Amino acid sequence: MIELKGGKTAPLLLDDLSNYDPRRPTAALFNHLVSLPRQHENGGVPSIPWYRAQCKHKWAIKDSQCNLPLIIGRPDPNVVSSVAAFCEHCRCHLDLSVDFRRGGIDFCPSEASPLHHFRYQPELSRPRFKAENGSKSDNLQDWEDLTWFQCSSIDCSAKLKIRIRSPRLRPEWVNLLTDKALIKSRSESAISDDPARFEGIAVPQPCDVLSNLRTYIMNALKDPSPRNIQANNKRWLLCLGDPCSELLEYIGFRREDDSWLVPQPDTSERPPISNPLNILLDDVEKELLALLLQRPDDERRVTKVQYILSSATRDLSKALGTSDYRQNPSSRTATSQGLEHPLGAKLDFHDDLIKFAYERQLVVDPDNVPYYLESLQAIADGRKSEELQTLVAIEASSGKVSAQDVRDAYKLLDLDLASAYLDEDVIIGTFQSRVADAPRQEAELRRALQIIGQDRSSEKIQFMASKTVTNYEQALSWLGATTDMDDEFIVAMYKVKEEDNQGEEATARQAVSLIAQHRKSAALKQWLDTGVLGEVEMDVSQAYNRLQIDDRTIGDDFVLSAFTLFYQESPSQVDDLRSALRAIAKDRKSQTLLNFLDSGMASSEYPLGEWPVGLANIGNTCYLNSLLQFYFTMKPLRELVLDFDEHKMTLTAENLVKKVVGSRKISRHEVQRAQSFVYRLQKLFESMITSPRAHVAPELELARLTLVTQPLEAALRRRSTTTGHRPSLGEINGEPVMGPLPPSISEAAIKGTNPTEQLAGPQMNGVNESAEMDNSSEETLLGNDPAEDGVDRDMLDPNIEQCQQQQQQIFEDKENLPPFKEPLERPRTPDSNLRPLGESSPSRTNEQAPMAEPNRDFPHSSSQKKAEQAVIAPPPSRPPPFPPRPHTDDQKQAIVEEVQIGAQQDVTEVISNVLFQLECAIKADSFDPSGEQIDLIKQLFFGKQRSYTLNLQGVLRTKEQFFSSLIVDVASGPKDIYEALDGAFDEQEVEVEGSLRPQYTTITRLPPVLKVMVQRVQFDQEKASAFKSINHLGLKETIYMDRYMDSEDDDLIQRRKESWEWKRQLRQLAARRADLSKTELDMEMPDVLTAAKELLDQLSEDDAFEVPDGLQQDIEKAAVQSRDELTFIDARIKDLTACISSQFVDKREVPYRLQSVFIHVGSATFGHYWIYIRDFEKNVWRKYNDESVSAVTDLSQIFDQDPSDRPPTPYFLVYVKDDLGDRIVDPVCRNVPEDVRPQPGPEHSDTLMNDVIVDDNTALTDNEDGGQGAMAATGGWLKADNKGQKVVW
Repeated sequence: MIELKGGKTAPLLLDDLSNYDPRRPTAALFNHLVSLPRQHENGGVPSIPWYRAQCKHKWAIKDSQCNLPLIIGRPDPNVVSSVAAFCEHCRCHLDLSVDFRRGGIDFCPSEASPLHHFRYQPELSRPRFKAENGSKSDNLQDWEDLTWFQCSSIDCSAKLKIRIRSPRLRPEWVNLLTDKALIKSRSESAISDDPARFEGIAVPQPCDVLSNLRTYIMNALKDPSPRNIQANNKRWLLCLGDPCSELLEYIGFRREDDSWLVPQPDTSERPPISNPLNILLDDVEKELLALLLQRPDDERRVTKVQYILSSATRDLSKALGTSDYRQNPSSRTATSQGLEHPLGAKLDFHDDLIKFAYERQLVVDPDNVPYYLESLQAIADGRKSEELQTLVAIEASSGKVSAQDVRDAYKLLDLDLASAYLDEDVIIGTFQSRVADAPRQEAELRRALQIIGQDRSSEKIQFMASKTVTNYEQALSWLGATTDMDDEFIVAMYKVKEEDNQGEEATARQAVSLIAQHRKSAALKQWLDTGVLGEVEMDVSQAYNRLQIDDRTIGDDFVLSAFTLFYQESPSQVDDLRSALRAIAKDRKSQTLLNFLDSGMASSEYPLGEWPVGLANIGNTCYLNSLLQFYFTMKPLRELVLDFDEHKMTLTAENLVKKVVGSRKISRHEVQRAQSFVYRLQKLFESMITSPRAHVAPELELARLTLVTQPLEAALRRRSTTTGHRPSLGEINGEPVMGPLPPSISEAAIKGTNPTEQLAGPQMNGVNESAEMDNSSEETLLGNDPAEDGVDRDMLDPNIEQCQQQQQQIFEDKENLPPFKEPLERPRTPDSNLRPLGESSPSRTNEQAPMAEPNRDFPHSSSQKKAEQAVIAPPPSRPPPFPPRPHTDDQKQAIVEEVQIGAQQDVTEVISNVLFQLECAIKADSFDPSGEQIDLIKQLFFGKQRSYTLNLQGVLRTKEQFFSSLIVDVASGPKDIYEALDGAFDEQEVEVEGSLRPQYTTITRLPPVLKVMVQRVQFDQEKASAFKSINHLGLKETIYMDRYMDSEDDDLIQRRKESWEWKRQLRQLAARRADLSKTELDMEMPDVLTAAKELLDQLSEDDAFEVPDGLQQDIEKAAVQSRDELTFIDARIKDLTACISSQFVDKREVPYRLQSVFIHVGSATFGHYWIYIRDFEKNVWRKYNDESVSAVTDLSQIFDQDPSDRPPTPYFLVYVKDDLGDRIVDPVCRNVPEDVRPQPGPEHSDTLMNDVIVDDNTALTDNEDGGQGAMAATGGWLKADNKGQKVVW
């Protein structure tokens, strides 16, 4: 293992200071103060060597030698904090000092660095025992051990010095003072010289000797003119006398004639003392006190010795800034005890501090990331900490491996991890020889090689291990070819490679395919499509190796986790990953893996029926799960979905003509797609209510319909028709479909099957759609009548249609066609009759997007087919030849791809997509003057806002429009919720007719459910990349919207204007303050001017420089003025901020309570979502994290700022009108039948949801009410409950 160079947090260093004994080295020369424990090879608890004679120090304070700040606060950069202590047991002396004199930006502990993280500095240290051989650095009885540390935070300058010194009293001197036989011997000698004088005086006890010597020393320290001690003093003779001369002279006593002269320290010196004699006497006095306390209790009782030492722990903690670090009391009984030490952490650390310690170790010791990751994993498992387990998952997703993985990999290849002779060629050569000897172990050996390559950051080793090629250069290298070899030679190299490496046909074909794509070689593509090899299925050993799974006994959920992890890292390798998963599924005969999009393994700790159900992550769908959970808690929306047949819009020509959502007309196919979406959502909601499991899995098609908006879907289709590759559109008669597909009814006719049967299974998704569907919404926007050509699609000859399909397919894949002797005429389709679309202009806050998605699930009935007609060109005289057959994926893969792409879409688009489809699916309750549909969704989630713009003519123009969410920004810095909302409504300048004009916005109607989008993704112009703003948004449980409402109240209008003016002044003051405080010298302007004046003062003393008269005085005056201006600006900013915050404090008539908070952790390009939802009835917040739903006991994780470098941040907020909260929000809706209660056993671990097939009549039959809704257009809105009674909200 590479030498560990990690640091230690201050609390652990303080603990280890008690275990560090420089007098005796431990086994393996382990230094408790600076060393990190090496983990056992079996991955157990780290072993810390211990020598039985080591002292477990108990430090007592030496007050007169300490220098500590009076209060705990920001360190003084001009003061060295020091603590002096001694051990009550071994009497070693400790001198600890923390030096901040090098300056710093933000001393620890701080918000960014809650603790000092000290890194050992060996170049400055002088340990008593050398680490190389264990030899002493001194051979003296008076020794010293010096250790230096530096805080690893770049903003903190703290340097820590720890000096441990030997006891002042040598062992032989201690023996003179405490050995009863020696004391008796010298006492009896003194008595025998003058028996009469000592008659009746007993021999002193060791406590008497120690106490008397301590008294002599203390008197010397206090009395500036101490009296000498007569040599024949009875107490002196009995306790000390001439036999102790060496000790006494060391302390400072001197024999002169018949007297002993006492030491003469500087009694005027005040703490912290620095006089050497003062320090010596203070040290000896403390050691004598320690020796006294070590005497037996009966001896101390007889001599009446009662002393108490003051512990140094509090002062040491104070100096190191560890007095009040965040602790986790429950961890005291956790099974992770001992695992925190490798991270430089303590057992009682809060999870946030464990994360901090782990991240610091990675910064200071990047070579040992596997060691620290393994420790973090063990702690997370021991504590069962969801937060730490999430961090481990994120780290693993970034490619990190643990130390145990590395050790096992080297062991499997019979390589010595500690060998200095290992290089890339040796490792690769060893791997190849092992594979040759044991070919059945190839997958396992290749996985080991992959880990070693990853640990060594060796691309060469990882390439050899991957058994895959991903680019042109790797393909040539793998085949042993060069760029100048022609296509014929490439094929020859392929055959050679195939013969030499049996079982690697798939990799060889991949290499040839990459070369063909790079060279755009039709010859190589033709060889791939017509070769005799055919399609090679991945071997199960290769599949496990591809997903880096060593243990084939792990559960399906871990297999799915591995698949998802690798897909998120490399979406371009999805085909290879799916092949691996498919091979494993077949080998296991696992239905869960074959239907992996609907699986999960979470469990619940809460009573069934009294707790919400979780949603399984089916592949990067954590945001989708949060969104679905939110909508499920909205009781009116949930009831609408569950009773969808009562609200579904009937597809009549009259209804379609009047259908306007999002300010545009809606096509038949959009309604069909939307109704398919609602039916799938209905099935999910029913499962969430009745499932006996802790979680269910959303359908993949539901995820696609939710995440993939119409513009995105249209773009994917356009791309597929131009590139010749359209994933998962399926095939007709065994041939690939490369463009828009023909109607499903025709395909059914060709195959001679029932149309409904064509929808079953995976083939239902993305196959059964017509060519005219792609542009249906465009035709609707242009006002075209779908039935104007008068042709009945049902009456078409299937054989004619098949020919047309084949001819259309050839044109879509024309780049693969062989040359034709005669030109082909492209058939006319509805596409050729379309006019270009004009750009739509959605409102600023209403992000509804047009949804032009054909129905994928419901075949057309005859009556509906007659309304969809197209101009069909006559068939050609003969069918054209089929193009070469490329390798196509199955349809389900296309849905996976669309879901993964959709999961990366803007959050606002996804939310608006859901609301848009819900409105498209249901019938209208009424229409507003513009023709816009009014329904329950519009009433529940949409408000109205009015903008006021002053044009060039001085006329105040107004515009009113719907909005579904308010967008706020935190890019400029931390804000509270009001400050963020103000940005959406305050007066601002907009461009009108080429000039900037003032505009502000008000709310004319608030929805019962108010959504607030937090815009966090920003763009860095310099780096040309997106980044996520992590600025804190201060949330409030209740907000009052009075200040934003449209009103004719003169007082409210005046308050707004005053607030706008104050904010304008704030912006000006902030800009001016920046000018005065930000200079090129990184100093404020007053300091720059003062420094310039001082420099001129120095130059004026030199005759060689001539300073103009009065210049220094002018600069000094300017410095004073700028400093005064800064003072004024700061005071004014404080006053204006107070005015703004209190301007509307009495406006509290429109309260909204916080109901949901969407949280994201990660960067602008990756991360994880979860949601907090409040249950108003039970007054509890819950955290919905995919499969897990748990109660929130610490609300600070929702409302307080997280100090970590990568904090979870709110992305989307939901507020509910205060008086409607209990009626709108209903998070717990469970009705689990008794006969389906879960039974113990692994077979009952999850609930799978497969695609639902809805009968034609069920999906499209008209309602008896003729499409009229149940909601009245009143000031409020109405909703029928399950009993048919209407409830007013």
